[in-house]
Amino acid sequence: MTRENDIYTTTLVGSVANVALTTFKFIAGILGGSAAMMADAVHSLSDFVTDLVVLAFVHVSAKPQDKSHDYGHGKFETLATFIIGLALVAAATGIIVSGALRLIHWMQGAPLRLPGRLALWAALVSILVKELLYHYTRSRGKALRSQALVANAWHHRSDALSSVAAAVGIGGALLLGEQWAVLDPVASVVVGLMLMKVSWDLLKPSVGELSEGSLSDEAEHEIEQIVSSVPGVSEPHNLRTRHIGNRVAIEAHIRLDGDMPLREAHEAASAIERQLKARFGHDALITIHMEPRKES
Repeated sequence: MTRENDIYTTTLVGSVANVALTTFKFIAGILGGSAAMMADAVHSLSDFVTDLVVLAFVHVSAKPQDKSHDYGHGKFETLATFIIGLALVAAATGIIVSGALRLIHWMQGAPLRLPGRLALWAALVSILVKELLYHYTRSRGKALRSQALVANAWHHRSDALSSVAAAVGIGGALLLGEQWAVLDPVASVVVGLMLMKVSWDLLKPSVGELSEGSLSDEAEHEIEQIVSSVPGVSEPHNLRTRHIGNRVAIEAHIRLDGDMPLREAHEAASAIERQLKARFGHDALITIHMEPRKES
């Protein structure tokens, strides 16, 4: 099975679960009169939408390089991650505003309905299912080196955590009585804030990659150490790095003995390329520029 098919299969498993959970949560939220459960249902719906985004963009990102994309189409997967983050921001904003309005109305004297037990059961089922989906999707994303899958896994985890907040709010209201029905909209606001934090964690790295952000200082230091470890090579400089989807691009200048035969210089550059690909993936794009060592 190809990498693309593996990503499709993993995402489809999550999609089926999201459709079932979204339906169950909306029914439980409506019948149980729970703002927290309705917020949680919106979260699950956003999970399903982002599943569709992943399915669409992974197909494009899997295409090999062509005349118009010399470095392949890997950044479409990064774009998918970015869109997932934006979807979370939109969902979080709507949930926070809705919950805040209910709280304002409550403070102005409007009564709040005590949520039903069905809403609590929906939250507990969601916690179990979404936590299982998180571990499954994240492990597949790591194995397939797919940013979009890992991002989607965290979307599952954030849904599980929002269901925890919903369960606490709904359960607290049921346990403490009608005077504590306010815990339900409070829980919906907490769910929205949690979603906002997760969206930021997804958007920050994807924006960095789309804007040609470099690898971390630690990674670049490791690259310089690998380059310098090859016999005859010295003074690695002009190092440039970036991500292209699930691939890494590295460009570096090195200095060699000016009298070294071309064949030996080529072998030194090839040795660097092999070691860097062993560390950063065999599909890494490596460019080594050779310069004569300066005379002292």
